[in-house]
Amino acid sequence: MGRMFGIVAIVGALWGAPLVGHAAPAAADSAAIVGVTAAFHGALAAGDSVAALALLADDAVVIEGGDLETRAQYAAHHVGADIAFAKAMSETRIVKGVRQAGDAAWVWSTSDTRGNWRGNLVESIGAELMVLARDSDGWRIRAIHWSTHRRQRP
Repeated sequence: MGRMFGIVAIVGALWGAPLVGHAAPAAADSAAIVGVTAAFHGALAAGDSVAALALLADDAVVIEGGDLETRAQYAAHHVGADIAFAKAMSETRIVKGVRQAGDAAWVWSTSDTRGNWRGNLVESIGAELMVLARDSDGWRIRAIHWSTHRRQRP
């Protein structure tokens, strides 16, 4: 619970912080930040759990469907299912925004996912928030929050 509160507090503080003095990240930083998120999704789609997990910081958390997992829990129990799902689906992901404050950054995006999963038709709309931090090795994902719902048919 303490770790979750800390992440919510950090994201909340960054989200609500005025951007005076924190201009949008330079194009090179934006490209690197978004590149990490794209590489993570690319690794899942390619079935490369080693590459996907290498982009997560040791203290990363993954939040999805009301559950919270540490990096170790995600690696042990969830990344395999995410890989199988990513390989089975057709997904369009659109980055909606990038913000950076020093060595912290966050990227929010939406997705449109379609395909068959375990014999069921999937048509979903998703939202994603990734929080990243820069260290001596570059940008690493510190938190992922995924939220999805079924596509509403007209």
